Amino acid sequence: NEAAKSPNNYFVNVGPELQQWQQKFQNTIKPIQRIPHSILLFHVNKNKLISIFRLKTCIDFKPRDAEVFYISIQKLDGCYSYIGRQVANGQVLSIGSGCDSKAIVEHEFLHALGFFHEQSRYDRDDFVTIVWNNILKENNFDKAGSDISTTHETPYDYRSVMHYSKDAFNNGNGSTIITIDPKFQNVIGQRLEMSHYDVLELNRLYNCSKYLKNVNRTTDEGQMFSINSGEVGYFMHVSTATGQEGDTAQLETQRMTPQRDCHIQCLQFYYYNSGNESDTLNIWIRDFPTFFLLGSQISHWRLHHVSLNASKNFQVVFEVRKGAGRSTGGFSVDDINLYETECPHLSLQIDDFQRVLNTSALGSGIYSSRQYSSEGYAYRFAVIFYKTYFKLSVQLLSGDYDNQLEWPCLGRQMTFQMLDQTPSIQQQMTKQMSFTTSGEATRPSKNNNQTVYGGPLVGFSSFAFLEETQDREFLKGGSAIFTLNFQGRSTILSR
Repeated sequence: NEAAKSPNNYFVNVGPELQQWQQKFQNTIKPIQRIPHSILLFHVNKNKLISIFRLKTCIDFKPRDAEVFYISIQKLDGCYSYIGRQVANGQVLSIGSGCDSKAIVEHEFLHALGFFHEQSRYDRDDFVTIVWNNILKENNFDKAGSDISTTHETPYDYRSVMHYSKDAFNNGNGSTIITIDPKFQNVIGQRLEMSHYDVLELNRLYNCSKYLKNVNRTTDEGQMFSINSGEVGYFMHVSTATGQEGDTAQLETQRMTPQRDCHIQCLQFYYYNSGNESDTLNIWIRDFPTFFLLGSQISHWRLHHVSLNASKNFQVVFEVRKGAGRSTGGFSVDDINLYETECPHLSLQIDDFQRVLNTSALGSGIYSSRQYSSEGYAYRFAVIFYKTYFKLSVQLLSGDYDNQLEWPCLGRQMTFQMLDQTPSIQQQMTKQMSFTTSGEATRPSKNNNQTVYGGPLVGFSSFAFLEETQDREFLKGGSAIFTLNFQGRSTILSR
């Protein structure tokens, strides 16, 4: 067994104030505090899996020592897990062929953390009809009674990553699940990632509320600015239409303490400039170099990320400084989030996305500028249009370090995302697909007289269809945002 040989052992660790178990859990049989595990994930980067739970819950992973109860991740026949802590000395969780997508791995880990399937809720008959005559395996549709489960006062969740699709385990005679509300018939069985209510239930189950981290209520300094805050997200607008050159206004976060040993943070925000090009937005992170954006006017909101590696308390300050020119507008900042995971390596924003998709020639695309991976491989990111669907690809390019690199570029993981732009990161359901490079990732060769030359475009031929972009907030203000992470071989696990 390949997984049993892996030295990469981790376990799940919840907040230290979880001292006693509740009598009844939503979707749990036995309570879990720690789940050590030996992990072998094929196309799902282990760090990405860890970061999802770190970002949205208080559950964390750390190297396994000598714990008796742990999960052994194995590539067996199918995708399955025990529900809750059941077996000592290596509880098997199978991530078999075809199971290694983010949502399916989350699904199986949620089983291990204590979750039943959503359609197993004891109140499910008010929301779905089970068509027993169409089912191959009836035990997959049994209810979990109220004696062993509770809803945690959350509504029935058609979008749960734990919900079966309408045709799951059918015998060829039709759908196995019919939603009482027909508009959810094609929603159940989504495989993007954990839904908002999945996360809420998990946090309630493990008393996570004290450990959730993002930018909390902020304070203001300066004369020109206004700030509005709702349930999620923060908005700042600084008018540069009045005042003198050099006038400033500031938005400060509270001081924050890193919670993770990895010392990796990502500051994410949207900005918009309707003022003068000489106006600037400065971002001060105390004990870090100042980062700034110049004031070029833009027609759409722009998403921006700033990578941090704070190891002690820090504070983020947004400062708008009025420039010398005439202004009729100002700088706006919205949806500020600070979270303890790695920033995307590359983002590509396409404004008026639906129009661009519909009007672009078949097979044409939009490409990023040349980028370099942490190892020195040159590459670019591409979105290729086909009217009703689109392709996401990466292309290796010739670069400055090619003579020093290993070719072919094997075992590197490429992770593509179409970002759900819901303001709260914890409520986002981003679409993600990954692959690991193989023999086609050869050194780019020169064909004619190019200064920079590239290899083949490699990726997903139909990453998403137009109708998928209408769901959630994949399009915000008409803009779509795609991200790419290029992980070096040392950061992923090979088969």
